[in-house]
Amino acid sequence: MNKLINSFSVIIIAIITFTSCNRNEATSDAYGNFEATEILVSSLSSGQLLSFTIQEGDLLEANQVIGLVDTIDLSLRKLQLESQKQAILSRLSSVNANLAVNEQQLQNAQIDQNRINKLFEEGAATSKQKDDVDGNIKLIMKQMTATKTQLESIRSEANAIDAQIAQSNESIRKATIINPQKGVVLTKYAEAGEVVNFGKPLYKLADLSVLELKVYISGGQLSKVELGDDVTVIIDKSKNEVSQLKGKISWISSSAEFTPKTIQTREERVELVYAVKLRVSNDGKLKIGMPGEILFKR
Repeated sequence: MNKLINSFSVIIIAIITFTSCNRNEATSDAYGNFEATEILVSSLSSGQLLSFTIQEGDLLEANQVIGLVDTIDLSLRKLQLESQKQAILSRLSSVNANLAVNEQQLQNAQIDQNRINKLFEEGAATSKQKDDVDGNIKLIMKQMTATKTQLESIRSEANAIDAQIAQSNESIRKATIINPQKGVVLTKYAEAGEVVNFGKPLYKLADLSVLELKVYISGGQLSKVELGDDVTVIIDKSKNEVSQLKGKISWISSSAEFTPKTIQTREERVELVYAVKLRVSNDGKLKIGMPGEILFKR
């Protein structure tokens, strides 16, 4: 009977020892939770959301078209501006014709001026004739200046319309909802058919291929960590088992803070600690908010 009890005790001790070792081979150096950089994508246009087919959990690619806001009003506004531009440019032909007349008048007047100047030198023309032809040339040149001013005014009006057309094109472009970066849809805030305004949140996105584990270490542990260091990350695999992953230190806080009360005991909350972030590649096992532990290089 004693032999049986001793054998049973040995088995129990072995199981406990194995389980303890399997759970964690060494005491962890720090604890924390996994985070991801979340992006809130909002509407850049106002109107009815004609299409918006994404669902929570969808993996989206960068620059992927995922929806469209109604652009009918914007398109009609663009057509109106283009018509205005054509009406403005139609005035150019008449103004250019007037300028051509002015140029011809100037050529004729200059010929007359040369003839009168020769006659005046020979005494065959009066001072009044000379003054008249000189004054006529000055008048024609002022008319040409006025005509050229009209041309510049028309071009300026056309350029202003071009700017408004470009603005309409940009507004139409923004009505197309384009995903900014590769990531997973975490939360969806709108549905197709709804009327959205500029700045309304449409969905929340995060790149889950790499997560950050934010942990807190004491001042005495600072000497053990450096930016770029590789560390061992431990996550729960089951109730009694853990998985080990590789992580790299990407950020170390430059200032101390009190230990976050949500993850420590009352006694430990009075201690000053430093926040540290580690980048960990995610093969699908890691989730936002999931707890994790780390082991520094021994």
